[in-house]
Amino acid sequence: MFNKLFASHSKSDDRSTAWIFGTMLAFGSIGLIASFVLAVEEFHLLKNPDTILSCSFNLVLNCAAVMKTWQASVFGFPNMYIGLIGFPLVIMIALLGLSKVKFPKWFMIGAEIGIVFWTLFAYWLFFNSVYVIEVLCPWCLVVTFSMTMLTATVTRYNLRQNTFGLAKDVNKKVTRFLDADYDKVFVAGWVVLLIALVILKFGSSLVA
Repeated sequence: MFNKLFASHSKSDDRSTAWIFGTMLAFGSIGLIASFVLAVEEFHLLKNPDTILSCSFNLVLNCAAVMKTWQASVFGFPNMYIGLIGFPLVIMIALLGLSKVKFPKWFMIGAEIGIVFWTLFAYWLFFNSVYVIEVLCPWCLVVTFSMTMLTATVTRYNLRQNTFGLAKDVNKKVTRFLDADYDKVFVAGWVVLLIALVILKFGSSLVA
């Protein structure tokens, strides 16, 4: 009986881990595609500053306008090159996770720090676009959403595995929180909030 219960629990953990790394693979791939498209569009813009990019729909949803700002090259080169380097690493982690590779704690803590850092950077760009530049880059929004999901998945994995070495009683509470999927509710609520901020700021101009 105990073996049966253990096996059932193990299968449940395997499904959860597969969901985590499957989601990571999906959004790592989406982020990479978005970064690649932005790099191609940047190339077209450099060749012809007056060109109309495929991601420029109106005065609000306009990649070209955002690409011409200093925020688009914070580190001295176009931001999308960061995605071209970073997202393949995320995809590699996801594929290894799906292959049931056991990651050392230091590795996953490093992954957490890296993904959270670049997610915060993506949000810095997002709020600059909304409230400073007042123009949105559609593909940049895709990258921001992808980073949000990557942070959610890597954090869920690390909390489930107790990578951060939480005390036993704290870890039990965290596990119950995750088992109830409250973290997913939080992420969904956060995304809805961001969408609401965009709609409140731009309103009907988004589709004008």
